[in-house]
Amino acid sequence: MSKEGFWGNSEEAQSVVSQLSMLKSLIEPVEEMQREAKDLHELFELASDEADKDELVQLQDDLSVLVKRCEQVELSGLLSRPEDAKNCFFSIHAGAGGTESCDWANMLLRMYTRYFEANKYKFQELDITPGEEAGIRSITLRVSGPFAFGKLSCETGVHRLVRISPFDSQKRRHTSFAAVDCVPEFDEDIDIEINEDDIRIDFYRASGAGGQHVNKTSSAVRITHEPTGIVVQCQNERSQHKNKAQVLKVLKARLYMLEEQKRDAEVAKLYGKKGEIAWGSQIRSYVMQPYQMVKDHRTDYQTGNVEAVLDGELDGFIESYLRHRTKNKHK
Repeated sequence: MSKEGFWGNSEEAQSVVSQLSMLKSLIEPVEEMQREAKDLHELFELASDEADKDELVQLQDDLSVLVKRCEQVELSGLLSRPEDAKNCFFSIHAGAGGTESCDWANMLLRMYTRYFEANKYKFQELDITPGEEAGIRSITLRVSGPFAFGKLSCETGVHRLVRISPFDSQKRRHTSFAAVDCVPEFDEDIDIEINEDDIRIDFYRASGAGGQHVNKTSSAVRITHEPTGIVVQCQNERSQHKNKAQVLKVLKARLYMLEEQKRDAEVAKLYGKKGEIAWGSQIRSYVMQPYQMVKDHRTDYQTGNVEAVLDGELDGFIESYLRHRTKNKHK
């Protein structure tokens, strides 16, 4: 970074800065905890020699805090896949349930953006399709930050909501579904070749806010990969060229993940011809009526504080799945 001309290419420079941030997030907490452990040891010896009971009680509390931080660092060791440290493309898609599911997808968007903000992740909207009456039909975000893909990949799958519908005049209980998808953002040299004969490119006018530009130019880009049925679109840039470049980047990432994971169960649910965002495929249930509970069906981790989860408190679910995934990997 100290070399002359480092900032000449802003994209490459930002990539290096991101690598530095990721490495610091691994190394600095360990070094800091080593120093604190040494300090606690020295204070303990002094307090023991002087039989200072109050100081010993305080040191016990300080040690408990340090142990919890050690557990968090241990958790980062579970993010050991090469792609875990990368930024990602994060999508939410409404499923079976019409307006109900579009509203549920919007609730999930709020939940995740709060999680991003709490964890200091940056996110940028690439494409959004509003619901016909309420909420959103789908949205794709670019999320950047240390281990963004590693953590958010734990959320991939179908999410089920049970509640009294605000759209039902008879106040009946409804079940809604939405799917979350997450793929890593790879560098330009990703080893994936896309045959031009396999893709269909459509240009269209962007929707949503954006003034005169949105209404008059077909800058939005949609690419359909015929062999897999993957559809990727982007409309956030004013330039058609930039939108196309971003779409190709997302498509390459998704094709890479399909190849790497060999269409495992999670990917098949989201991309397979028989996959449905509906009953029997959910990874997590959010029940608001007749009782309060959020439960992950992969790990059995659960909590009764639904409101906290919907406000972005997802660490317990992500941590439990990381441990579950690592345990199953080594079986």
